[in-house]
Amino acid sequence: HKVLYDPHALFCDRCGARMERRFIPEEGNERDACPSCGYIRYFNPTPIVVAIIEHKGKVLLAKRAIDPQKGFWTLPGGFQELHETLAEGAARESWEEARAKISIQQLYIAYDIPFAGQATFAFIAHLESEDFSPGPESLDVRLFTEEEIPWDELSFRTVSIALRHFFADRKTGIFPVRSILLEQPENP
Repeated sequence: HKVLYDPHALFCDRCGARMERRFIPEEGNERDACPSCGYIRYFNPTPIVVAIIEHKGKVLLAKRAIDPQKGFWTLPGGFQELHETLAEGAARESWEEARAKISIQQLYIAYDIPFAGQATFAFIAHLESEDFSPGPESLDVRLFTEEEIPWDELSFRTVSIALRHFFADRKTGIFPVRSILLEQPENP
């Protein structure tokens, strides 16, 4: 698949020497390697965490105040931080973006997004209090019924996919954990 994000290291994290791209026979891949100390720099996907927050039959969405997709609606979420679990990250991001106190119920969807160097984890959560408001990264925060969702104003494919699965699964009451591979769209 086509790669959107392909980082390279210019200098060694250990000794500061200029890195070079070379084939590592033991791994069967090209890597950034230090010709001076032998250090190999690995780049890993960025974990993103989001919460599908339900309250009285509605879902909480936040209108983004920052790029990318400023002005579009999204599920509260963002980058997982060091030293926190995926669920802790989803709860923290829900607070940061929507000032929402939530209780995580379950992992719901794991998205592989190799072309962007990301992995996104969506959790189902319940709103603990109706006291929520926009955080510094949000213009607005609202609860929506399925019929009220602004489908044409959603920020990312992951949001649309998650909401469609969630509303379909809610009809049966069964929320299976899904693994979804997202390919790069033809016209990103």
